Amino acid sequence: MQALIPCVRLSLAALLVGLAAGCGGGGSDASAVPAESCSIAQLESQMDTTLAQAVSEVDFSYAVQRQDGRQYSFNRGSSTLQTSYQSASTSKLVSAVIILRLVEQGYLSLDARPHDHIAGWPIGSGDSLFPMTLAQLLSFTSGLGVQPEVEPACLNDPDSNLNTCVITIANTYAGNGIIPGSQFLYASTHMHVAGLMAVAARGAASWQEVFAEFQSQTGLFPASSFDLPSVANPRIAGGMRLTGADYMAFLKALRDGLLLNAASMSQLLTDHTASATTIYSPMLSGIGGGAGLGEDWHYGFGLWHECQSATFNCVPGTRVSSPGALGSYPFWDRSKGYTGIVVREGVFGTLVSGIAIERSVRSSMESWAAC
Repeated sequence: MQALIPCVRLSLAALLVGLAAGCGGGGSDASAVPAESCSIAQLESQMDTTLAQAVSEVDFSYAVQRQDGRQYSFNRGSSTLQTSYQSASTSKLVSAVIILRLVEQGYLSLDARPHDHIAGWPIGSGDSLFPMTLAQLLSFTSGLGVQPEVEPACLNDPDSNLNTCVITIANTYAGNGIIPGSQFLYASTHMHVAGLMAVAARGAASWQEVFAEFQSQTGLFPASSFDLPSVANPRIAGGMRLTGADYMAFLKALRDGLLLNAASMSQLLTDHTASATTIYSPMLSGIGGGAGLGEDWHYGFGLWHECQSATFNCVPGTRVSSPGALGSYPFWDRSKGYTGIVVREGVFGTLVSGIAIERSVRSSMESWAAC
């Protein structure tokens, strides 16, 4: 955990003041310089000033890279892009990409079901959950959930292991009557099962082996690991330790088409929850006791389709992200061609903090990206 820094304590309303409504539109930095009269140096100075004053109870780093490779970064306090942080849900996008690469390589399919790969899978053919697919697990529409934020304790138990925890998840939700694909419930349960399917399909001994192969094939995440709560039981949906620099390199490779083929990228970026009923979304109502944004974002595979509206009325795939409950926030604006991250480690439930930091500087940053 990073050391606290002096800051002005504000309400959520003050934290998000000035954030524009719309589909990924501007932030609260009204002093942005128009592109037609832009100055890179002036815009970077403006961003420095805004980020130095941003509300955050912990140190953080911010980085953004535009299409031509130019990068801007800002570090507050002792934070750097080389600082190791707990990922929380920023790892969801990483895990989804790893699993999609295994689909590309022919080890499993998006139509695969848990019982196809997981020995001892306890949900039988008479259960409504039996038809769940890998695609539904990656989009959190599998039905493995009942109540918001109520998950089996094994997901946070370092003494458990991936296989045992997945069987516990299945037994916990068996018989709940949910039809896979009908409900979107944001939870770690779905991806834990998907992760074990990937391990088994690959013939690997562990998720660590699957991740190590990904590292070797891509050269990505050299300073990062999947070991929370433990090496034996990594949370596939939130168990990395990572650096901002590693994640920025991952986003660039993803944006440049170096990680997924066109078909897999299309699947990653599809809105897979458009026809599902939202049972729980932290973007609407918050997580871990923290406040939400009151915004109706949709979900793809391991990523959010952002929409600054109380009802989803945006174009899926325009701006996507994978924010975490500790306040880190990786993002990719596909309409404007830039990728970036706010990386920090606040307390659980501060999901909106990283988003608010990014939005506070977005106007200047987008002028910088277009300059």
